[in-house]
Amino acid sequence: MGFKCGIVGLPNVGKSTLFNALTETQAAQAANYPFCTIEPNVGNVAVPDPRLQSIAKIGGSQKIIETQLSFVDIAGLVRGASKGEGLGNQFLANIREVDAVVHVLRCFVDDDIQHVDNKIDPISDADTVETELMLADLESLEKRVPNLQKKAAQGDKESKTAAAVLGKALDLLREGKPARLTVRNDAEEEKAFQQAQLLTSKPVLYVCNVDEGSAATGNDLSAKVFEKAKAEGAEAVVVSAAIEADIVTMPVEDRAEFLADLGLTETGLARVIRAGYELLHLITFFTVGPKEARAWTVHKGATAPNAAGAIHTDFEKGFIRAETMAYQDYVDHNGEAGAKEAGKWRSEGKDYLVKDGDIMLFRFNV
Repeated sequence: MGFKCGIVGLPNVGKSTLFNALTETQAAQAANYPFCTIEPNVGNVAVPDPRLQSIAKIGGSQKIIETQLSFVDIAGLVRGASKGEGLGNQFLANIREVDAVVHVLRCFVDDDIQHVDNKIDPISDADTVETELMLADLESLEKRVPNLQKKAAQGDKESKTAAAVLGKALDLLREGKPARLTVRNDAEEEKAFQQAQLLTSKPVLYVCNVDEGSAATGNDLSAKVFEKAKAEGAEAVVVSAAIEADIVTMPVEDRAEFLADLGLTETGLARVIRAGYELLHLITFFTVGPKEARAWTVHKGATAPNAAGAIHTDFEKGFIRAETMAYQDYVDHNGEAGAKEAGKWRSEGKDYLVKDGDIMLFRFNV
């Protein structure tokens, strides 16, 4: 499985430039005025993982297939979006479909690029967008919760659960707090909460778009964003969209030297993906054979049958067992045969919890 991140932000913060760079496309029009992007653009990118190269080399695999990450570039939001300002309703609806919100904040000063509020203040920008998302959720729940309460009073069990958890979310929103802070007491409440698709229920990754000179260490503006993220339990990364845009135009073999000259060891894409994985509690497992070495993504806590289902639903339905070993054991013992000889190749059942880096072979019967 992959996951989908919706890229949001005020106009002219570098959102579409970042999207273009991350997906190595020019699908999103980057222009120096608001609302240049009306329909969401979707780009799929390969998740870089150096472990996959090592596995493929040892396994003699003909092909390497990375797991995929989707970015959705959603048009710039402005104050009043929850009431339809700037085609806001269309934009907000697109956010409901994503797993996480990548919130791009302008942390650079450039007099040639206008700011919609005529000031450079990433915290204020973040609050503007968050407020619009909360107002949209508030309007939605103020209509939805009373209806659920009526059904609950009539004995509808699912409505009772939904009314309880969404009632708590409504209270938070009325206090000016995002719905993601809602306490869910059990799996049923969690299910009802997720089904509501509240805009402020999504985990948030703040991307601080800085000038080229601040790409390695950040700056005073990005430092404020990191403080905000820490206080909220969110994630934050520093990226220079301008640098990322340059990187994708140069040959792959020249990129490492270019990054090193700037004091960087990896691209912004790698930092965004790592932070996104952490935010969504995702891990990677691998399959390897002569034809291909492949990476797959599952949530932390996934069982062996869950991982099998990421490959094909039949694998999960007919799951018998998973033969597995750790990535490091595979490398240290030069492949499957060596790992088996060293006693590192294990047979795991339905209750096995997949670990990041596991190399797995599934036995199933349908």
